[in-house]
Amino acid sequence: MKNFKPKIFSVMKKYTKEQFVKDVISGIIVAIIALPLSIAFALGAGVSAEKGIYAAIISSLVGAFFGGSRVQISGPTGAFIVITQSVILSYGLNGLAVAMIMAGIFLVLLGVFKLGRLIKFIPSPITVGFTAGIGVTIFTLEVKDFLGLSPETMPTKFLGKWEYYLSHLNEVNWQSVVLALVCIVILVIWPRFNKKIPNSLIAIIVGTIATQLLNLDVKLLGDIPKSLGAPVVPELSFAMIQQLVTPSFTIAILVAMQALLSAVVTDGIINSRTNSHMELIAQGISNIILGFFGCIPTTGGVARGVQSAQNGARTPIAAIVHSVSLFVFLIVLMPFIKLVPLPVLAAILMVVSYNMLNVNVLIGYLKNPKSDLAVLICSCVLTFAFDLVFAIEVGLIMAAFLFMKRMSDATEVQGWRYINDENDPDSLTLRKVPAHTLVYEVSGPMFFAVSDKILKITGEADTKCIIIRMRSVNSIDATAMNSLDQLLEKCKKKGITLILSHVNVQPRKLMDNVGFIRKIGKTNMCDNIDKALSRAKVIVAE
Repeated sequence: MKNFKPKIFSVMKKYTKEQFVKDVISGIIVAIIALPLSIAFALGAGVSAEKGIYAAIISSLVGAFFGGSRVQISGPTGAFIVITQSVILSYGLNGLAVAMIMAGIFLVLLGVFKLGRLIKFIPSPITVGFTAGIGVTIFTLEVKDFLGLSPETMPTKFLGKWEYYLSHLNEVNWQSVVLALVCIVILVIWPRFNKKIPNSLIAIIVGTIATQLLNLDVKLLGDIPKSLGAPVVPELSFAMIQQLVTPSFTIAILVAMQALLSAVVTDGIINSRTNSHMELIAQGISNIILGFFGCIPTTGGVARGVQSAQNGARTPIAAIVHSVSLFVFLIVLMPFIKLVPLPVLAAILMVVSYNMLNVNVLIGYLKNPKSDLAVLICSCVLTFAFDLVFAIEVGLIMAAFLFMKRMSDATEVQGWRYINDENDPDSLTLRKVPAHTLVYEVSGPMFFAVSDKILKITGEADTKCIIIRMRSVNSIDATAMNSLDQLLEKCKKKGITLILSHVNVQPRKLMDNVGFIRKIGKTNMCDNIDKALSRAKVIVAE
């Protein structure tokens, strides 16, 4: 049970007043950062603004009491905009609720069974690719509010949206465009002068005041309900559950990836260690709860966690203060929040989308293998052209096949070259091979992609023995094992004795289980090449 102990119960034993002050200040600062972003992410995802704020309130509170990190602060992130919109468009808000509850269950199971480490097996070209694709999608979604357009119905597809924008340029509200451009400049330039006060807050204040003073004709956020409402049990059906398995699993993977990444980054700042199992369980619990309230998915955000750590937070108390502060802001500042112009929120999300593109990383991938670049581009394009789920599925399939191709190319089955020149240094490493004997050496894993190479091993007309040296083979799968079995049968028909040298633990165990050792004979399973050559000498002499 030690592995499933929330961090708050272990860090509060030596809690001090000085640390409490730091946690409070940090929690308030992060809440100021989170407020405009929570609203923007909620609207971008296709739900009302209060759903984003309450999602941040509930998730950070749950994370504080059940999480495995000292300074993790959970809330909505830009990564969920695409998948959330996709689910809502296909299955409605009820479908989103079901998907979130299912995703939460997946996360709890990942934590309980300590499977969080499996996340590392998702190749970085896929994560970089779909993150960039999400950035492109978010940018495309926000062009509407950037231009001040008011479509009755908005196309759902990527190309359809851009076709609409280009065909309605005559309806552009230039006041919205100028206001958004000014806010983008503020968002980009402000951190150069002051990193303590969030750039998004400054943009909202300046944009809102300018709109009121200049009486700009732009869309405003409007009233936001102060209450979240009672929890609602979503309508369930077996067919819906089947349809939502893949989207919900995608949400779970995104939550796990971002939460664990944030934990790694913040651990480096404060020299701590996150209990990843509890962190996944906490994220799962919070998303289950949020599902019943119709909110959007949440996870640990790197930006919130880093801000919290850099401002002195060292315990989950900061997350609790963050949650309380957001609730106070929602109640007290509502008369002002409703006056926030939508072009300002569009500007904030456009900057977020640019940051998600991570241009420097994308440029760096140009120097990587072409196969990795292909996976990245494919994941990116499929994300904004189709949907995130499809992009991840295709990206994983491509990465798997390309990995197998690389492994296949790396595994070689080569015969020894016999050099008689005594002055050649290579000859010093070679053993004396008996007559009528061929030696092949396999380097790398023996799996299905290299099974054809095994079957290409052949003897000559006078060959009596074939030795396969397997010292570099650490693993073998069923397909390769079957090919080896076929090679043995082929050798028997030709009167050739097959000898294996230096068979490692996993291959030997599989050979024993399938009865291959019995077929080939234990005497033909040699510990090293010298014993294999001695065995061949005996066979040739018979």
